[in-house]
Amino acid sequence: MKLQLWRNATLLLNIDGISVLVDPMLGEKDSMGKMPMTDSELLNPLTDLPFNKEELNKRLKEIDAVVVTHLHPDHWDPAAVGLLDKNIPIICSDIIADHIAAQGFTNIIAVNNKIQWKNIEISATKGQHGTGEIGEKMGIVNGFVFKKENESVYIAGDTIWYDEIASEIDKHQPQHIIVAGGAATFSVGDPIIMTSEDIVKVCEYAPDSTVWVTHLEAVSHCREDRKFIQGKITEKGLENQCFILKDGEEVSLKQM
Repeated sequence: MKLQLWRNATLLLNIDGISVLVDPMLGEKDSMGKMPMTDSELLNPLTDLPFNKEELNKRLKEIDAVVVTHLHPDHWDPAAVGLLDKNIPIICSDIIADHIAAQGFTNIIAVNNKIQWKNIEISATKGQHGTGEIGEKMGIVNGFVFKKENESVYIAGDTIWYDEIASEIDKHQPQHIIVAGGAATFSVGDPIIMTSEDIVKVCEYAPDSTVWVTHLEAVSHCREDRKFIQGKITEKGLENQCFILKDGEEVSLKQM
């Protein structure tokens, strides 16, 4: 398995030659405007993709499927809807399948629990996108576990650390865990994705898993950047387990 971070939560996962694009936010810098329910005047996304339009179009022609964890615009934006081939397989939870179909996509693979696709086992996992009233407004989110023979990766999606994440780790025993860091927070309420403290909890709960951190420095409501989170990782002595991906960086997910 190989993994490349494009930007924010947009990942290219390559499994034995099969390329899966996860949570595509493909619009240009500033294209989404201001983040609602914040005091920030910054326009989103805060950064461009790490390659130009020509390279993006070339890469999109090479992918075999798209995975969507939920429909928030920093995971599934109008540019993605417009640029992606309407016949490409879209793997998503059954909860959002109808919405994506209404956008013109014709090859939707809805996952309620677990499916087999191209000899890859794909399991949907639970998530909690915040707490209290804010968490309810953020709606239902999920992640996915991908398994091929003896390799496995768990993309947790937009979630805080809570008991269900521990249960998913216990159930799937992933070799690699990809989490959304940055402590994104609105003007009211608690963080809606993982803080650095949450990331440490993931590492401590799953000491035999490698943890990869994404969702950083791309949307304006994130409160923790790469430097801050790296400081926490170093402080806790987790440098050999937990890694922060840079935009455009590609890594090999080695078997453990």
